[in-house]
Amino acid sequence: MNNNMFNNTCKPTGIRRIYLATQNSSRAFAWLFKNESAFRQECLLLAVATPITFMLNINVIEQVLLISSILIVLLTEVINTAVEAVVDRIGLEMHPLSGLAKDLGSAAVALSLLIMVMIWFGIVFFN
Repeated sequence: MNNNMFNNTCKPTGIRRIYLATQNSSRAFAWLFKNESAFRQECLLLAVATPITFMLNINVIEQVLLISSILIVLLTEVINTAVEAVVDRIGLEMHPLSGLAKDLGSAAVALSLLIMVMIWFGIVFFN
């Protein structure tokens, strides 16, 4: 293992760091969109719901909450997929802890969806 890997003096800084981070994120988003149907569905939800927020009689803060609630679902999906990738990297054999890790990631996505529904329901129907 390269001992300089975790040496802060060897890490890119400034614009180069931002450029490399953007490349990494872009590669991850492209992979997610190609390989994860749930991510594609949630992106479609964001694309459909965002214009709807402009048609509602709500203030900017409420609009930001509605859109952010969907972004939280996307964020949770990304983290869930990362957990699944790490578990699969460790081994594809069945193991109770591997199953638990994947189930917990799925539960996190389910909770984020519940939060989103509650926010949308609260703002759209009780405003």
